[in-house]
Amino acid sequence: MKKDEKTNAVRLLQQKKIEFEMHEYPATEAVSGDEVARMLNQDPNKVFKTLVTVGKSNINYVFVVPVLKELDLKKAAKAVGEKSIAMIKSRELLPLTGYVHGGCSPIGMKKFFRTTIDRTAEACDTIIFSGGRIGLQVEMSPSELSKVVRFEYEDITAD
Repeated sequence: MKKDEKTNAVRLLQQKKIEFEMHEYPATEAVSGDEVARMLNQDPNKVFKTLVTVGKSNINYVFVVPVLKELDLKKAAKAVGEKSIAMIKSRELLPLTGYVHGGCSPIGMKKFFRTTIDRTAEACDTIIFSGGRIGLQVEMSPSELSKVVRFEYEDITAD
């Protein structure tokens, strides 16, 4: 990655001297998380996707879940104290977060949104998630991530 290609997420991690590793893969458009794990030759149980939602209250929330699992909207709503939540429309993602679909990172969004990570991440030494653009993933321990993003763990995936 060239110096001028740094994403908001990477810049923030470097500024705060957070330990992380970058993984790049060849893609110019969004690919499934399962494909990302395969391209990086990584265990898909430690590769996570970042999902942005909106609650009935019109407040936005970020959920980070393993790529092979689906966000359970009822569990997610309960986790953040909402009556219901829905995924935001793809076209709303860039203006809201500064990131595109397939390159959305929980780090370095335009503003902070309450963030919940699936409880399975607690058992991982490191997790891998978008580094802020399609083709870039970052890997770090959840404890390092907690130095740059406030989050809570909850059971938020469908059984």
